[in-house]
Amino acid sequence: MTKEEILAICDHTVLRPDADFDEIAENCRLAMKYNCASMCLPPCHVYEAKKLCGDKLKICTVVGFPNGYNDTATKVFEAKHLIEEGADEIDVVINLAWACAGMYGEVEDELKQIRKATEGYILKVIVETCRLTEPVLREICKVVSRSGADFIKTSTGFAERGATVEDILIMRKECAPETKIKAAGGISSFDDAEKMIAAGADRLGTSRLVKLML
Repeated sequence: MTKEEILAICDHTVLRPDADFDEIAENCRLAMKYNCASMCLPPCHVYEAKKLCGDKLKICTVVGFPNGYNDTATKVFEAKHLIEEGADEIDVVINLAWACAGMYGEVEDELKQIRKATEGYILKVIVETCRLTEPVLREICKVVSRSGADFIKTSTGFAERGATVEDILIMRKECAPETKIKAAGGISSFDDAEKMIAAGADRLGTSRLVKLML
């Protein structure tokens, strides 16, 4: 794949808590310049970013981020509100406590409620692979597929590590064919990106690839 083809499936990402709107706006312009799939940014900047970008760039934001332990009603409200503010895509963190405790029914019910609240919009589910054992990850892949979410996403980028090729291979094997995979966290080069894509990633989340074009 060319660099341009890789950037076309990249969610250019700035989620640092100290990123002000000037920085967000600069990165939105870069994401538009390089025809990225979306700009992934903090919830507080969604409204202004959508005003800036209009229909030229999809705006992605996060819910229950980065820990996932907000209650379900809060996540549902947050997702609805951010769509009203202009978000085109929602990346939500699962309840990791439930997942690690094997409470898969509770995780699935929450995701189905969020899926209903985001109908017509792209929903990605962040599962924070580094905090799941392999057996739990395999079960959570099935849960995410049953929920109707569009994507399963490896990582927030705020945990001990991000995506690995091994994560992607497991996710591709265990998820339903229609469930797409977003690799995020630690993708620092186009070589990294190509390895994730070869393993089965459909979308990438990274702050670094666009900067390599400058």
